Amino acid sequence: MNTVPDVLSAPLRVRFDYTRSVGPTIGNFLTNLRARKIVGVRGPDGRVLVPPPEYDPVTAQPLTEFVEVADTGTVETWTWVREPLPGQPFDRPFAWALIRLDGADTTLLHAVDVAAPEDIHTGLRVRVHWAAETTGSIHDIASFVPGEASEAPVAATDGDPITVITTPVDLNYKHTASPQETVYLRGLAEGKLLGGRTDAAGKVYFPPRGANPTDGRPTDEVVELPDRGTVTTFCIVNVPFLGQRIKPPYVAAYVLLDGADIPVLHLVLGCEASEVRMGMRVEAVWKPREEWGFGLENVDHFRPSGEPDAEYDTYKHHL
Repeated sequence: MNTVPDVLSAPLRVRFDYTRSVGPTIGNFLTNLRARKIVGVRGPDGRVLVPPPEYDPVTAQPLTEFVEVADTGTVETWTWVREPLPGQPFDRPFAWALIRLDGADTTLLHAVDVAAPEDIHTGLRVRVHWAAETTGSIHDIASFVPGEASEAPVAATDGDPITVITTPVDLNYKHTASPQETVYLRGLAEGKLLGGRTDAAGKVYFPPRGANPTDGRPTDEVVELPDRGTVTTFCIVNVPFLGQRIKPPYVAAYVLLDGADIPVLHLVLGCEASEVRMGMRVEAVWKPREEWGFGLENVDHFRPSGEPDAEYDTYKHHL
């Protein structure tokens, strides 16, 4: 009888702020939203496209003629959200809808604030409900609500044109490890570096990949590797960024563990960044045992081992 392997799984959360420049077209759209206005752009065929693209979707020519449209429109299609997700416009049921604003020839996707599915239908006339404070983002449109009349005018928000936006990214998911990955993770929790291969003649992959990428055979044979290796290539990080734990300059390097056939990316500390070089022999510096978990972060970093540099021929095929 086949049994389900006792694999590891854990909830994971990835959070970061994504900052990007918006360019003149989206920048104009967002700047107008801050002023509680909606603009589209006219295409070569005369159609008004909202939101405004930078290039015509048919001819690919640049679009530069901006057109203000109304903040009222018609629902063309919709779907009901019975159980809202975190980060959505409402914490109660609502509708997503494609809305063709008056004066536009394409539709805008946004939320419609209605109490029940019976309150929305194709052809429903809706208007924008503006956010109390506008900042130059799509969230300046808090939602759409049923009705024809626009809201009472509110003083526009002044400021420089919008050129950059920052979008918070928050991703929650559950990761379930493969059987080979589970062996690898359990090994790390015991202070072991475990790779995998198909057989004695196969290449040793660290971390184990589950299957040999060249022939698809499972890499079920476990190989314990030493915590020493060779720097094959590296990068000196000089640019600071949000969330950085180490003050630049520092080195991120690919380390080929002795006995492995592919290098693993990690930090090399314990010397000046300018001293790190290809072929440098390094050893792992483990965190205190009480801080170990199921991850390669149990190894805090690698540092120079003091051994002579490895000969180029010993690692050139792993670059």
